Amino acid sequence: GPGLSEVVAPPPGMATRLCFSVEYRHSSEQLAVSLLRLGNLLPPFHANVTMVQLRLLPDDRRPRQAKARTTGPDPEFNDSFVFQVSGAQVSRSTLSVCVLSVSHDGKRHAVGQVLFPLQGELGQAGRVLWRDLDTEKHHHYSELGDVLVSLSYNPTLQRLSVEVPKARGMQPLMDAGVWMRASLQIHTQVIKIKSSGVVKADGEPAFEFRTSFKLRVEHMDESCLRLEVWRQTDHLPSEPSVPLGVVVLGPFMYARGPQLQHWMDMVNTPLQPVKLWHGLCTTN
Repeated sequence: GPGLSEVVAPPPGMATRLCFSVEYRHSSEQLAVSLLRLGNLLPPFHANVTMVQLRLLPDDRRPRQAKARTTGPDPEFNDSFVFQVSGAQVSRSTLSVCVLSVSHDGKRHAVGQVLFPLQGELGQAGRVLWRDLDTEKHHHYSELGDVLVSLSYNPTLQRLSVEVPKARGMQPLMDAGVWMRASLQIHTQVIKIKSSGVVKADGEPAFEFRTSFKLRVEHMDESCLRLEVWRQTDHLPSEPSVPLGVVVLGPFMYARGPQLQHWMDMVNTPLQPVKLWHGLCTTN
C-alpha cells in the first residue's frame, strides 16, 4: 500500500512541521494522541535519530517517548499514546510535543516544540493536524535579546549545573559592560546567588558563565532558577547597576512554555546537559 508520506502530504512551505491527530473518548475519559510524522526536518538532522517527548500539561511529570522509524527529511512515527484525563480537565490541558535529534555520539539537540492547547480542538475527532514547530533558529524570542542556557541535574550529587555561554540580539551599550546573575529560589526565598564576570556589552556578549547550585531532589518541584543580565558602568561607580532583562526557568509553579519545557527536560534526562535559547523579559 502507499506509504504515510503519500497519504498525508504537508501543507506548502518550508517550516518543520508535526503531523498528528487527537481524539477524546468521553466514555473512558481517555485522550488518544496519534503521532504520524514530521515534515521538512532541517538537513543537519537527516542522518540522526529523531525522538519525540509528549506531555499533557499541566499535570504530566514523565514524558512519553517515541522514536522515529525512519530518518531523512520526513521521519515517520506511527505511534499512539493514551492519556487518562477527565472531561473537565482535558479542555484545560495543553499537549506538549518536544522534538529532539540524537546524533551518533548520543548528544541530544533540541529541534523544536509544538504546544497545542486542547480547548475547542476535540470536536472533529481523529482529523489529521499539521502544526509548525516553534524552533529556536528563525526568530529572536525577545526584543531585549536572548540568552543561551545549558542546564543539567545530577541527582546523586544533588547538583544543578548552569551554563550561559552567550547572549544574542542585545542592544550594544557604549562605555558599559554587562554581567549575569543566577539565583536559586525555593518558594519565595532566594537560597543562593552567583555572579559572572563583566564582559563587553556588544550585541552578542560572551558571558562564558558556569556555575552550580546544591539542590535536593525533593525541592525540584518547588524551586526555580532566575537568570538576570545586569549593566555595569565604568565611569559612574556610584550609579547602581540596572537589570536589562530576566528569564525564569522552573516547574509549572513558576514557568510556562519553553522555560517550563527546558526545566522538565533537565529533570527527565539526568546528567545530560540540555541547551536552549530563551528570550529575556523585563524585570518588573
